[in-house]
Amino acid sequence: MSKVCQVTGKKAMFGNNVSFSINKTKRRFNVNLSKKRFYLPEEDRWVTLKVSAKALKIINKRGISAVIKESRAKGLVK
Repeated sequence: MSKVCQVTGKKAMFGNNVSFSINKTKRRFNVNLSKKRFYLPEEDRWVTLKVSAKALKIINKRGISAVIKESRAKGLVK
């Protein structure tokens, strides 16, 4: 899983560059990913995840433990 968010499952989307003369060429919309380390106090260990900017906002709101529990249920995090 190279460019996939491990919390939300977001991945690259595809679309077109459209020029002034309406010529279309394929392009990618990549995800805003960053590698972050989170501390899990229940398991007393650090976890490194590739998360999107949206996932960071979700983690700040709900907490890392709840978010990882949901992601494991979806099968995104091991």
